[in-house]
Amino acid sequence: MKNPLLFSLLMILFFGCKTENKKTFDMIVTNGNIINIETGAIEQQDIFINEGRIVNIKPAVEYSNITSEKIIDATGKYVLPGFWDNHVHFRGGDTLIQANKDFLKLFIMNGITTVRDAGGDLTPSVLEWNTQIANNELMGPTIFTSGPKLDGPNATWAGSLVVTNPKDVSKALDSLEVLKTDFVKIYESRISREAYLETVKQATSRGLITSGHMPFTVELTENIEAGIGAIEHLYYVLKGCSSKEQEITQAIINREYGFWQSMAKLIATYDEFTAENTFKQLKENNVYVVPTLHIGNVLSYLDEEDHTNDAYLKLMPAGIITTYQGRINSALNGSEKARQDRKALNSFFKKLSKSLNDAGVSLLAGSDSGAFNSFTYPGISLHKELEAMVNSGISNLEALQTSAYNGSKFLEKGEDYGTIETGKKADLVVLNANPLIEITQTRNIYRITKNNQIYNPQTIAKTIDCEDCIIQN
Repeated sequence: MKNPLLFSLLMILFFGCKTENKKTFDMIVTNGNIINIETGAIEQQDIFINEGRIVNIKPAVEYSNITSEKIIDATGKYVLPGFWDNHVHFRGGDTLIQANKDFLKLFIMNGITTVRDAGGDLTPSVLEWNTQIANNELMGPTIFTSGPKLDGPNATWAGSLVVTNPKDVSKALDSLEVLKTDFVKIYESRISREAYLETVKQATSRGLITSGHMPFTVELTENIEAGIGAIEHLYYVLKGCSSKEQEITQAIINREYGFWQSMAKLIATYDEFTAENTFKQLKENNVYVVPTLHIGNVLSYLDEEDHTNDAYLKLMPAGIITTYQGRINSALNGSEKARQDRKALNSFFKKLSKSLNDAGVSLLAGSDSGAFNSFTYPGISLHKELEAMVNSGISNLEALQTSAYNGSKFLEKGEDYGTIETGKKADLVVLNANPLIEITQTRNIYRITKNNQIYNPQTIAKTIDCEDCIIQN
């Protein structure tokens, strides 16, 4: 070009435009195999993240005008929504506050970016931790909590709110709304039939989400019609599948026998036609079911399995291990018949889970980890729950859906969580191999993203001196 001044101006304009068009993101996950959790389809894509949210998803190509200080090269790896553990407990009283707080990093190390706290006695601490986690002052998952459970007088679990009549129920729900809890958890250790149904009805009328253990003085149909949102554990579904549920319910009301004594009767009177109608009712009323199969496996074999060398056991503080002893003693001191009955019930629940899933009932993956639940460790137990589901005959994709996808729908958080989509929270887990082929690959974690942070599970494992706690890849 003959005019040097004109050439200089053109060059300034050209490079100025190039600089102006260069876009910076907080984080980019490049070239990953993104698993569509709804369909199982896999597409190689880049994920662009700002302020902890996904702002764009594009086919994986090289970009010359995009930069980020945080880049995860996910080439050859698989990306899923961060896992949800839909049934955990933070509990044990003031002396175990720090022990429970230490569990938070175990969830993140295992790719669990959200947990549903199904009731405990550490609500002030849980709410404080949640705020600190959201502000990146503490490593941990988002905690959706029920706060204290609702139960009757002299409840089994410390910190429970006592309800005996409609006025009690109203006061208890008022207090939960003041606390801004995420759902209402009802327990059945002492609550009356009338107070239980009243709690479900009042909570439903307020638009609150409910879940719980159902007292056996209540029939499952009554519970569903009252508006229950989720059934925790399979005992209560089993009851609704018995052709003799009405008779068994009345016998329990009459105190002719109790909860555990009814189990053999319920299995003996399990009826396919009754079960199909129950499954249909659960599905039509959008009632979720939390099978908790893994803890069933653990507790059923406490009399046989030696957990001394569990990698996670050495991470459990003495105070937590002490809480395990009650269930251990019960298993060891039980009669031979009681032991065999427990194992038979555990096997039956695996078949029931498969039947529920086949009928289209929405399941939630929950570990029931926490104090008092022997050897059911925070973090790893969610993966074992997914494996237990697959071992029961549920497909890998359907098992994966019971974590973040179904969990976010149950808590009505689907706008922010559950799938990898533009606008949603960038809570992601990057796996080294495909969990749709082998479900144990959910443990084979490369990186986790949450709140604009990137976590390396191996680094976390080193800080807690437990490199045996994760798959080494």
